[in-house]
Amino acid sequence: MKKYEIGARIRKYREACNMSQKELAERLHISGSRISNWEQGINRPDADMIADLCSVLQVSPSELLDVRLTDDEYTKEERAVVTAYRSKPELQHAVRVLLGIDDDSL
Repeated sequence: MKKYEIGARIRKYREACNMSQKELAERLHISGSRISNWEQGINRPDADMIADLCSVLQVSPSELLDVRLTDDEYTKEERAVVTAYRSKPELQHAVRVLLGIDDDSL
């Protein structure tokens, strides 16, 4: 049986949101066993579920899917800013306010 790595990332981001498997399943309107199977690597979410997962877990698709951008897409400084932003969740709201990014539009 093939194991899928996305399950570990789902668990990581679910736990970062202080959410149980049951809570995540309820928010996605699916069974708790589906969440469990994803996290165990038994199977993986369908493509149409990725957007909902990202929204509920407050994570980008590239983070959830572990897709890395090539170096030519961002400057070194831009990558450093994004890395710092991601590593300091307690400051993210303040950064969005400073940049004029409305939380309601996210």
